[in-house]
Amino acid sequence: MPARPRWPPVRELFSVRDPSHRQHTSQEPLKNVLKTPESIHIGARDLPFVDIGQGAKLKVLQVKLGENLWIIENIFQAGYEVQTHRHTGPVFGYTPAGAWKYKEYDYVNRAGSFHYAPAGSVHTLQCIEDETRVWFQMYGANVNLDENGNVTSVVDAQTTVAFYLAACKAQGFGEPGVLIE
Repeated sequence: MPARPRWPPVRELFSVRDPSHRQHTSQEPLKNVLKTPESIHIGARDLPFVDIGQGAKLKVLQVKLGENLWIIENIFQAGYEVQTHRHTGPVFGYTPAGAWKYKEYDYVNRAGSFHYAPAGSVHTLQCIEDETRVWFQMYGANVNLDENGNVTSVVDAQTTVAFYLAACKAQGFGEPGVLIE
C-alpha cells in the first residue's frame, strides 16, 4: 500500500481571508473573502488495520492533537477485553458488526448500536462475538486502571497515533496517511 502524504495542519486547511481582501462596498460582490476547505475522503482500504494482540485490530482514522480527539476503528474477537479505564472526555461509538458490552452493565451493543460514554465513566469493554467492528470518537484520555483502581497507564490521541504509526511500520505497512491535525 503506497504511503499517503500527511494532511496540512488545520490552520492551512481553513484560511480565513484571501490575501487580496479589502473593504467591500454594498455594490461589490463578496468573493474570496472566505475560502471553503476541501472535504477529505479516506476510503475503507486506504488505512491498514494493525494487529494489537489476541486477534484484535486497530485503525486510526483521525487525530486532532489540539483537541485531544482520536477517531479509531477496532475489530475484536469474542473474549477480547480492554483494560478497565476511566474516560476524561466524552466517547461516541458505533457498532457496524458483531457485539460487545461493558462488564459493569447488562446491555449489549450489537450491530447498528450507537453508544455514548460521558467523561468520568469507568468500565471494562468485553467483546462477545467474533469479528466485532466498533468505531469510536474519543475526546481526552483513557486512564487505565488496575483491579484496585490505581492508574497503570494513560492513552490519548498522541500516544494512540504514535503507537499506530510505529505498528504500521513494524508490520510492513509503511507510513499511512492518517488525518493528523
